Amino acid sequence: MQRLYDFFRRHPTGVDTFWAVLLLAFNGLWVLSLEGTATIVAIPVTLGLCAVIALRRKWPEWMLLLTVLIGLFQLIFHVSFNPGDFAMLVIVYTVASGTTRWASRFALTGACLAPSLFLMRFGEPTPQRSPWATAFVAVLLTVPFVLAWVLGDSVRTRRAYWAQLQEKADRLEKEREAQARIAVAAERARIARELHDVVAHNVSVMVVQADGAAYVLDSAPDQTRQALETISGTGRQALAEMRRLLGVLRTGEQPESGEYVPQPGVEQLTDLIDQVRGAGLPVDFRVDGTPRPLPSGVALTAYRIVQEALTNTRKHGGPDVGATVRLTYGDAELELLIEDDGRGAQRELYEEGGADGLGHGLIGMRERVGMVGGSLEAGPCDGGGFRIDAVLPLRPER
Repeated sequence: MQRLYDFFRRHPTGVDTFWAVLLLAFNGLWVLSLEGTATIVAIPVTLGLCAVIALRRKWPEWMLLLTVLIGLFQLIFHVSFNPGDFAMLVIVYTVASGTTRWASRFALTGACLAPSLFLMRFGEPTPQRSPWATAFVAVLLTVPFVLAWVLGDSVRTRRAYWAQLQEKADRLEKEREAQARIAVAAERARIARELHDVVAHNVSVMVVQADGAAYVLDSAPDQTRQALETISGTGRQALAEMRRLLGVLRTGEQPESGEYVPQPGVEQLTDLIDQVRGAGLPVDFRVDGTPRPLPSGVALTAYRIVQEALTNTRKHGGPDVGATVRLTYGDAELELLIEDDGRGAQRELYEEGGADGLGHGLIGMRERVGMVGGSLEAGPCDGGGFRIDAVLPLRPER
């Protein structure tokens, strides 16, 4: 049954042609019942009305005009009511269900006038029929035409409604796809930042310790052992953070208790500073203001900024470099100030983003600060060294 319905929908003109042939057969019997010139006049009327049925959905406006011409032809040549006139009801319904508004209004006007014109031309006046009776008959003949128009207009309204629903559904689907792509891009950027921060910091500590261990391997075994222990601890920490990071990529899996370490925050800055000091970088760390719980996004951002800034100090500061970290709690913001007295960084690393993987740390900083609605300034100090100043708003988490 569904296949038959689909076939009818794919071939509307073929279906209409079938009904036109059926109407031709019925009207042919009416033509055969006529005599003389009436038969000759009735033939073009029959063919024209059958053509209206066959082509009503292909050229509805043209078929409406053809119907009007056929109706005028019937009035002029006194062709009485016949089965083919059913095509007039059909074309009124067709144009009313279409989107051409002038044709719909024209069809409604014709539907209201045609029955009255029919009575004026073919109605036989009788003394027994009152004007009220004639008016009643005219209204009775008008009702089917008006109902055909109303039915067609309601179909048009319903089609427009479903078209709007379909358009809205398509638009929502496209918006969902766009949002999904944006979410995927944002997640990829977040993971890239996390990977960079975890790998760059921990690997740089391990490289510094390994170089130091190699330098004092023969002369200071105790220092070598301490450096190797630092490398081992740093590697385990990096591995734990990598496991936590990769855990968010696993769909449908919940991490077991204690398998992944929690997201780092300002509470872990002391451990970070101690680790950096153990790697040979003197750091002066100070907290101003009253510490208080922070939104998780702000706390993670603060930790990663300090981590990346100290990593950059070790990489670009040169020998005998020292750093200062200031964490200031304000009424509505958290300020991070990280300075060093080294040789700073090349201009392209903090202005142009670098190339071949260089300068991505500052890009990640700006992205993190932008995500929490803060501001960041980074650049060389006037007397040498490098300075990073970040201001993070302390909005309460919703």
